[in-house]
Amino acid sequence: MKTIYVLAVSLLFVSINVIAQNSQFNGLDMNLGNLARLSSAQTRSISPENLSGEKGKAGMAKKGSASNAARDLGQGWKVNPYVIIKPGETFTMGEIDGAGAIQHIWMTPAGNWRLSIFRMYWDGESEPSVECPVGDFFCMGWGKYAQISSLPICVNPGSAFNTYWQMPFRKKARLTMTNTDVKNMTLYYQIDYTMTSVPEDMAYFHAQFRRVNPLPYKQVYTLVDGIRGKGQYVGTYMAWGVHNSGWWGEGEIKFYMDGDKEFPTICGTGTEDYFCGSYGFHARTADGKNEYREYTTSYAGMPQVIRPDGLNESQQRFGLYRWHIMDPVRFDKDLKVTMQALGWHSGGRYLPLQDDISSAVFWYQTEPHGSFPKLPEKDFLEIN
Repeated sequence: MKTIYVLAVSLLFVSINVIAQNSQFNGLDMNLGNLARLSSAQTRSISPENLSGEKGKAGMAKKGSASNAARDLGQGWKVNPYVIIKPGETFTMGEIDGAGAIQHIWMTPAGNWRLSIFRMYWDGESEPSVECPVGDFFCMGWGKYAQISSLPICVNPGSAFNTYWQMPFRKKARLTMTNTDVKNMTLYYQIDYTMTSVPEDMAYFHAQFRRVNPLPYKQVYTLVDGIRGKGQYVGTYMAWGVHNSGWWGEGEIKFYMDGDKEFPTICGTGTEDYFCGSYGFHARTADGKNEYREYTTSYAGMPQVIRPDGLNESQQRFGLYRWHIMDPVRFDKDLKVTMQALGWHSGGRYLPLQDDISSAVFWYQTEPHGSFPKLPEKDFLEIN
């Protein structure tokens, strides 16, 4: 037994050393195996207390959003911790010149999460590589809080949105928030990043939102289409509103890549299977009844189930995520991803559903990327 233990420990250290030797030690590939390794990368952070992210320039505001609260204390005492974004206004959260990577974003946006549009632009591009309602980007598509404890996305009490997706850039990064609501939006946020060289084989982060309500009968839901270039698909979030009272998750996800036409290269076996659950996400209660059971894990989860109350919320709504971190879907030229919506007819027959389905998908690819579909109008984005 002792020999086996010594061998296991030895293999662990060998694995850590291999990871360390094969990683790029420029501040981009940080993990438990190489945190002790020194780097020449420079850590920076943008927040309302340092909108430029410059060294030695944080907390200098003499007037700001919290001037009244800090009136007895003055400069350096939390004078400008948040911003107000007026209706119809686009606020530039951060603009970074040079090469580096965003490593973490925290924010707590007040207001309507579906009507607050989060965008990211890399290397001076005119069209965003990320365009998504902020709630859906952080897996909160129904506008209500649910805890998420996953590797790239964490949502913590009371409305703390965190993302750890790595977002490299070579010349410039620009992040914006657009308030399409009729009320002011209060935004606390922090963008943590590193200034460093970016290896040639690192691709750019992308995210795209779509919604169909209702899904036309016998049509599949398209999560993303028109991806052109080389890259890897890394994640899916879906806000699924069921328009009937039966089981809704028999449909298959399909990945069409690199010239696939009628039939895909990858075909799943069911919606709950794709999100790493099974048999309808059901669990038995203490009194012997079956119910939907929420779960949140590192790579997959159904953190949100909004159950009918018999009055205003007459249909069930679900929030689900699946991260392809250990199993990225790699493509060389193009990618399209679809999801069927299937329930059950009488007689054991599949029923094509006409549900309210929204999604945010995440991938890395070479630039330039294909144009995104136009984001739906505000009234169609809004959740009722």
